[in-house]
Amino acid sequence: MSTPVPILMYHSVTREPNDATRELSVTPEAFAEQLAAVADLGLTPLTTAELAAIWRSPGRALPERPVLITFDDGYEGVHRHALPVLAKHGFPSTLFVSTGWLRGAYDTGGGLDTMLGWDEVRALAGAGTEIGGHSHTHPQLDRLDDDALGFELLRCKEIVADELGAVPQSFAYPYGYSSRRVRAAVREAGFAQSLAVGNGLARRRQGPYALQRVTVRRATGIEEFTRLVEGRAIARNFARDRALTKGYALVRRARQVRRKAIRTRV
Repeated sequence: MSTPVPILMYHSVTREPNDATRELSVTPEAFAEQLAAVADLGLTPLTTAELAAIWRSPGRALPERPVLITFDDGYEGVHRHALPVLAKHGFPSTLFVSTGWLRGAYDTGGGLDTMLGWDEVRALAGAGTEIGGHSHTHPQLDRLDDDALGFELLRCKEIVADELGAVPQSFAYPYGYSSRRVRAAVREAGFAQSLAVGNGLARRRQGPYALQRVTVRRATGIEEFTRLVEGRAIARNFARDRALTKGYALVRRARQVRRKAIRTRV
């Protein structure tokens, strides 16, 4: 029976978030306190690729008390505030970038706050952060047709490879939304593993394209954070989130059925 692994999902690290990123942001002070707790508890951070490689290798064991530190989207505070703390502890992490949101030649203007530039992404990669894909423009992938879905995945992969000189191996679904079709497309695009949300511990049986994460947000205090990384009371901590997610999933499914019916009539 494989060891369940907490995969922490961060977004923005900043003292002054805007309204769009406030709930899913953490302050630099909170981030530093949380990573100090990871160190004090004797946890062993891994990258997404490292975890997946271990689970793919028969007989290969996880290190004692593994944990993953991941960031979505590509906010500037990951370099400004998170990188020094990661470097202080010697912790690896994974950053999933929406390539069309980052500052530079590919910017589509969709970023929700101040975003990283490619020089900063390269600095993160050079300091031990795995750079993964998070689509090009951050859409709900399961609502795209096959052509648009393929573009989002392949354009993201192409840009990361061009900018960093290394093909990204890991992916994270924008908003956590996926489907069997989306997961197959991510695999066909050449990504070896992908993360969802789910607000549960990651387990080998989930498969490499549906590994769950737990959300760290502005309201996450140090006691709750400690419970998360120790894998305690996960279901209770996220009961409200799961109820809302299930409810919204039903709404989205109904909308998709209506759209298909309309297309059929037309």
